[in-house]
Amino acid sequence: MKEYSDNEIIECLRNRQSYVVRYLSDRYLPMIRLMVTRASGTSEDAMDIFQEGLMIIIENIDNKEFALTCKFKTFLYCICEKLWNDALLKRKAAVNYHRRKLDDSDDQDFTEMIDSKLCENLFWSVFESLEPSYKKILKLYWEEISPQDIADKLGLTYGYVRKKKSEAQAELVRKVKDHPDYRKIMGGNFLVDTDLSSSKEILHSK
Repeated sequence: MKEYSDNEIIECLRNRQSYVVRYLSDRYLPMIRLMVTRASGTSEDAMDIFQEGLMIIIENIDNKEFALTCKFKTFLYCICEKLWNDALLKRKAAVNYHRRKLDDSDDQDFTEMIDSKLCENLFWSVFESLEPSYKKILKLYWEEISPQDIADKLGLTYGYVRKKKSEAQAELVRKVKDHPDYRKIMGGNFLVDTDLSSSKEILHSK
């Protein structure tokens, strides 16, 4: 296996060279898998965490001011460890969200989940509170880019993109419905000037 220096890895990721993603997977996924499975996770969990960690790193290195201050291996491990700890906390809290009434179909158009009375400011306020990976995948989806093309664009797998899109949609719906302004709107106490017929229209109007 050809070895790459940390600087070479950063530049390859910045230029979206898919071969370096395969290299990183061969080189470092076993390390992440061991960390996750030792903390009650599965190999599938480890793959998800690894890919999400890479996505976060790519978002960081797209910033021209980014500078790696430690070994890439350490950087990746710390990010993945934090992601897995956050995932464990979310799993423990998942019971609190059972009251959500979301359609089980992954293919349901997300626009059906957004009440037409929601105003644009409320929608974007909630959207901007989502984690970066959720926002990126949702924006690409709303631009009518296919899940496979999104996966290719971000260096991820098709299944991971589908899973994250579903999670992002559910999180956005939950936050919208929990927002105080949404409750005012649904209670008839809030005047809404804009009828948002779809989240895609909101995206293109922004």
